[in-house]
Amino acid sequence: MTVNGTRLGSKRLLIMAAGTGGHVYPALATAKIMQQQGWQVEWLGTGRGIESRLVPEAGLTLHCIDIVGLRGKGRLSLLAAPWRLVKSFVQAFRLLGKYQPHCVLGMGGFVAGPGGLASWVKRIPIVLHEQNAIPGLTNRLLRPLATRTLQAFEGSFATTDAITVGNPLRSNIGVEKTPHQGLHILVVGGSLGALALNQVVPQALALLPVTDRAKVWHQTGPKHLAATQQGYHELQVEARVDAYIDDMAQAYAWADLVICRAGALTVSELAGAGMASILVPYPHAVDDHQTANANILQRAGAAVVMQQAQLSAATLSQMIVQLQSDTAQLNTMAQAALTCAQPNAGKQVAQHCMEIARG
Repeated sequence: MTVNGTRLGSKRLLIMAAGTGGHVYPALATAKIMQQQGWQVEWLGTGRGIESRLVPEAGLTLHCIDIVGLRGKGRLSLLAAPWRLVKSFVQAFRLLGKYQPHCVLGMGGFVAGPGGLASWVKRIPIVLHEQNAIPGLTNRLLRPLATRTLQAFEGSFATTDAITVGNPLRSNIGVEKTPHQGLHILVVGGSLGALALNQVVPQALALLPVTDRAKVWHQTGPKHLAATQQGYHELQVEARVDAYIDDMAQAYAWADLVICRAGALTVSELAGAGMASILVPYPHAVDDHQTANANILQRAGAAVVMQQAQLSAATLSQMIVQLQSDTAQLNTMAQAALTCAQPNAGKQVAQHCMEIARG
């Protein structure tokens, strides 16, 4: 039986995730698993974040509320914050009354704040999942209200009841490597791109002799595509340059070494794909959580961490030369990355949602 678009005979999950791919992609992976288990899945997000495109593309219903992040905003935005919070809480409360989910899954981002509070008021079980090594503000505030707390990395929450499950990834991320000659470098800037990498990587490669240059596949983000292409052209460095890479599994299979930021999803994908990496944490990330993420792979021997303040064409080219001349080290780093992988993370998150819904 269907009432107002809700299949009352099926179990229903509401996912709360918004803003960046680091929140949204793991949530999409979990949504797919829940649907395979016969659950109806809908989404609480905004009309501004990456979820506004990805969630409808995945065939899921997206419910938007009027909420924005508060950190780093101006005085006028902060003055308007109480009104926005009340308004978004009422919007979430009404949605919950209409959809009547058996469980709510909070995957981070500011949208989970009013959605989580409204769920708690309605006594709907809440599962929280934290993707980063340092929890975000919303998840820290919601944790006392959660029925169950999950974390991607051990020790993220300073509590003994948090369960470590890893980050849910797309199912085909760990595919077999493509045989090739020479070093293949994949540069990943994420959905928004990384300006520092887009500028420094071409300069670093230009310092290497033409005969020793690696093959390069560089993902720039749409904003920096033209400028990065021009940079490679002016420096006479050959590279494949794309705004987006739709098939990351193919990209990881192609590459020997990844140069990238250290977002939670990226770090988990590097582990799942068994990739050696040079990580340059975004220096302005909230609570410097990207450095904490990067240190997980560095401690395992899977990555070299270079802070952006130390990043230059000279230092990066030296590191590339060192790794290019030592394939044994690259292989050791790749194997070390695999030891950090959590290939069943999505299934575990889904299982916890189903358990507390039954409870």
